[in-house]
Amino acid sequence: MLTTKHIVVGVGELLWDLLPAGKQLGGGPANFAYITSLLGDEGIPASRLGLDSRGAEAIHRLGELGLSTEFIQKDAQYPTGTVVVEVDHAGQPRFEISESVAWDFLAWTPQWQTLAQRADAVCFGSLAQRSETSRAIILKFLHGTRPNALRVFDVNLRQNFYTAQVLAQSMELASVVKLNHEELPRIMRLFEWEHRGEEDSARRLLSAQNLNLVCVTRGTSGSLLVSAGECSEHPGYRVKVADTVGAGDAFTAALVHGYLRRAPLAQINETANRVGAWVASQSGATPTPKPGGLKQNLDEIG
Repeated sequence: MLTTKHIVVGVGELLWDLLPAGKQLGGGPANFAYITSLLGDEGIPASRLGLDSRGAEAIHRLGELGLSTEFIQKDAQYPTGTVVVEVDHAGQPRFEISESVAWDFLAWTPQWQTLAQRADAVCFGSLAQRSETSRAIILKFLHGTRPNALRVFDVNLRQNFYTAQVLAQSMELASVVKLNHEELPRIMRLFEWEHRGEEDSARRLLSAQNLNLVCVTRGTSGSLLVSAGECSEHPGYRVKVADTVGAGDAFTAALVHGYLRRAPLAQINETANRVGAWVASQSGATPTPKPGGLKQNLDEIG
């Protein structure tokens, strides 16, 4: 039986993660689009690269990953983005993100307008909105989607690249918000609301921002999904962590995949944890599944 192949867009930063073991293509939109494609939908990254050697190498790498480069803009003035990533003994990354790079200067094009209109789902974060230029384009992209398109705000607080205003406006345009257990109390403080526990705070966001779903990830301890009429908790999967770079993006990809198919909340939660754990057990954010395909790799988790 044929299943619907959805068009799922990751819009925002595209960059090189400069890891201790070498550089790997990264940025939430590309990581998200790659796992989306592995899961069977059409994952499309929309970003901007410099007209430099790193930009050319990124285009080549996207091709190797099987991702479209049609919506990757080229910038003759600003360089391709980089992030210095240091990984601690527990596999947790710390990021030093270069500024005034190509993805800070996204532009509105007819191609992006058409993509926004075609998208079944779009995922965006706060980092790519650190510049007024890119923030305006991301908001325009979201406004250009169909009313029934799924809009996922994957918060991703990095350094000081966010404000309460950016977070609030992003949530107002989203149907789903995903954040981690450390970000949730910080956001509650920014909004000047009391944080009385994860489910209570998730429900406050759900109601105040008129959301369909709030997801709180808990690292190795699983996740909490909260909708108006339901709540699902998952304890997570224990794996030997290589590094956690991209694990959150993988979780979001699986969340979107299940949500678009109207899967039960508990099933979405289970699959998203499994996919996130698989990526964490591999090096980098875009691992290649072993022979047998992604499903067999995921079956080995747990």
